[in-house]
Amino acid sequence: MPHDQPVDVDGVRLVVRTWTAARPAAPVAVLLPATGETAEDWDDVAGALSGTRTVHAVNLRGHGRSDWPGTYSTRLFAADVEGLLPELADGPVDLVGHSLGGLVACRVAAARPDLVRRLVLEDVGLLRPRPAAPPERPDGPLTLDWAVVEQVRPEVDDPDPAWREVVARIVAPTLVVGGGPRSSLPQDQVADLVSTVPDARLVILDTGHLVHANAPADFVAAVLDFLG
Repeated sequence: MPHDQPVDVDGVRLVVRTWTAARPAAPVAVLLPATGETAEDWDDVAGALSGTRTVHAVNLRGHGRSDWPGTYSTRLFAADVEGLLPELADGPVDLVGHSLGGLVACRVAAARPDLVRRLVLEDVGLLRPRPAAPPERPDGPLTLDWAVVEQVRPEVDDPDPAWREVVARIVAPTLVVGGGPRSSLPQDQVADLVSTVPDARLVILDTGHLVHANAPADFVAAVLDFLG
């Protein structure tokens, strides 16, 4: 059974959900969720991965029971994760990120190659400018600080041109799992990311953007085959 633990990273409390393997024989895996999702989103995947490895799923700042400090960007999320990883493992981890979590994982892998052994990106593409269409805040209580959407969405809609350079600096072997034609993310952007990362391979699971939710068994099989 998983347990939740708070970890302080430079004054920001991140709540991490952990599955501890009885006899760990593989590197630690760390899972980063998409915008609006919490660590619990990874429960099925993490449970399947935890047979031979300890698995940690992270509530990013502004999500779930982690702190909601009111300031958000992919750089800040990445800085949090860079500070968190040495608290979770003695050596490089296998880092898995979905959507926003994948963008954060790209920044971490590019800036701190010593922290990442292998990288898995779920339906993540190379950012390109697109027409801004900010979503309206849903009614009722949310599992995230809505300021996350207000502050990060413009960064995704009008990305820094240096994003390609960030992705090109990733040296960890990388698996990109695309959601196929049913995904809301244009798959040519996924292909563009794969061609930019120096050591990347692509698997397409025609499930839409929520690959691990819509096809958990296929997603876990692809990830385990890649991680070894």
